[in-house]
Amino acid sequence: MVRRDVPTCSLGERLGEVRDRVAEAGWDACVVVSESRVVLGLLRADPGLLVEQAMRPGPSTYRPFVSVEQMRGTMTDRNLENSPVTTSDGKLVGLVRKQDVT
Repeated sequence: MVRRDVPTCSLGERLGEVRDRVAEAGWDACVVVSESRVVLGLLRADPGLLVEQAMRPGPSTYRPFVSVEQMRGTMTDRNLENSPVTTSDGKLVGLVRKQDVT
């Protein structure tokens, strides 16, 4: 269920450039990661801002062992469209989309 092809971006990128790259890849979400792929946040849209200014820091994440049923329930309860899946040290594995678990 976890999509490993999720777009990522870094803190110093321009949101407009990231938005274009994400849309071109067919996604509506981008995970902000450090150089070592530790998840730093998810984005909100405003093309003039730096990613660092536009992201929602500390998003809810799942570990790879969490069941699809648990992801579905939590995402429904919290009205989340997507959520990163990370290792225990915060490194990005991929992104799970609500549409993929419902």
